[in-house]
Amino acid sequence: MNPLLDVGAFPRQGMSMKAELAKSKPNNDWQHLGAELVFTQDSSGKYLSFYWQAASDYGIGEEEIVGSYLEETLTPVRIKAYYERVRRVLERRVPEQCHCLFRYRGQTLPFELVISPILPKEGKPQAVLVMGRLLSETEIALTANTDLPPHPGPYQKLLTNIARKIRRTLDLATIWKQTVDSIGEALQVSRCLTLACDPKQRYLDVKAEYCQQPFKSMLGYRLDGKSEAYWQQALCQREPVIVEQLVEDRFQAKSILVVSTFYQNQRNGLICLQQCDRHRYWTPAEIELVQELADQVGTAIAHATLYKELEQATLAAEEASRLKSEFLASTTHELRTPLNGIIGFLKLILDGMADDPEEQREFLEEAYKSSLHLLNLINDILDLAKIEAGKMDLELGAVELDELLQSVDNFTRPLAQQKNLSFKIKPPQTLTPVILYGNYQRLLQVMLNLIGNAIKFTHEGGIVVSAEISKKKVKHDNQEFPGIVKISVADTGIGVSLEKQAKLFEKFVQVDGSLTKAYGGTGLGLAISQKLVDAMGGQVDFYSMGEGLGSTVTFTVPLNHMPVMKSVQSIDDSFDLAS
Repeated sequence: MNPLLDVGAFPRQGMSMKAELAKSKPNNDWQHLGAELVFTQDSSGKYLSFYWQAASDYGIGEEEIVGSYLEETLTPVRIKAYYERVRRVLERRVPEQCHCLFRYRGQTLPFELVISPILPKEGKPQAVLVMGRLLSETEIALTANTDLPPHPGPYQKLLTNIARKIRRTLDLATIWKQTVDSIGEALQVSRCLTLACDPKQRYLDVKAEYCQQPFKSMLGYRLDGKSEAYWQQALCQREPVIVEQLVEDRFQAKSILVVSTFYQNQRNGLICLQQCDRHRYWTPAEIELVQELADQVGTAIAHATLYKELEQATLAAEEASRLKSEFLASTTHELRTPLNGIIGFLKLILDGMADDPEEQREFLEEAYKSSLHLLNLINDILDLAKIEAGKMDLELGAVELDELLQSVDNFTRPLAQQKNLSFKIKPPQTLTPVILYGNYQRLLQVMLNLIGNAIKFTHEGGIVVSAEISKKKVKHDNQEFPGIVKISVADTGIGVSLEKQAKLFEKFVQVDGSLTKAYGGTGLGLAISQKLVDAMGGQVDFYSMGEGLGSTVTFTVPLNHMPVMKSVQSIDDSFDLAS
């Protein structure tokens, strides 16, 4: 038996480990291990034994090596790095794999080595067992270990080719797919993934995948960033994360390598390599390849994301320009209509076309109505312009709800009655007045806008205006208020389809141009109302079950103070202010 493999051989009868190693016959013993190169060394770099199958081919005498030091015969080109590696192996008692270039009498010999500590029964290890083999030219090209000289081989060419492909496109999906396909095919992994993480790094979305049969696809999966320790680690550090799964997960991964992609020190994705059919040792060359590629991919992702954002911004600008053009065309028509009415009726009077004073008065009343309509249109446009320019300053203070509702009733009830629509107002049941915190004139404008729309788009049924008190505390203007009032305007009108509701509050957007033309108006009422309510610390919401099913618009206003509520309310607390 090889004395080095006999755990009871060191020390024996007072004989030192070095003496035992020196007494061994390496040529006869080491060759049975099946390794091409085997030698032992102590921490000072002295060769204690030496065996290499091809020693004679390179003019190396084994007897010459044994007993010599690293600096004297077979010497690592980077001797300090080699000594550091040996020291680390002895201290940690953990083997290390490396590629190392040795020099012998003018020859350079590149070896792949595994350096292992020789563990004595007692005390610290003092020697290492080194096993390895000579690398071929092709294998040298594939190595990225700093102990070997740079060599522009297939991996470097692969990196260059992949980077070139990625730089040719600004499409994110293409970048992700080319990345996984290139790495997966080059390294022959079971699965390669590109993952995007949300800004808070809670979720990881699998964007592209290279997957060999028969392993399960992970494409489209959303993974919890905290589901596995290695995901958390990968999201917290810049260095690659290597994992050996002792227990297979649901995706059968046994060996995992995760590398982050960065742009300007900001993580924007992950590249994950998985070996599912066996446990795999990720070589330094493979790790460096993936790291260098991750740098390229991180930059490509950032550029593609920026391009996409610019593209979307351009489309949004073009859409805004189109909507503004449509809005101006529609608004011009709306302004022209009442203006033509004013001019027309005044012209009839000037030309003496009125047969009697009563008809002349009718002409003047129509001209007056048209002028009011024109003024409202202009006010809407001016209000929006002020809001957009940030020049609408609101003086906020106490507003009595009953007074506000009474003014609303006075303005809007006649309009509802002209269309034979019912009109009800349901104030909250309180023992003390309800005092809001807002601007009276702007709150009145909001309610007239909302109720005016309800009347305009309702042909049968009616409108119900209701107010409810909530004790939900809110903060606005660095003040805390004890609650809010939620005011609702519900109608039985034409309604709005579900897919169109999201656009209702966008400026310059009209849900249906044909409706706007048919019913009149600028289509700015909701947009302006939302801006005004926001400025007063509330919010506006719109609800409709669909076309023909009516609509409900609600908005909230802070309460200046909480009123005293009635302990018992009537079964039907709605009432008609005009009754």
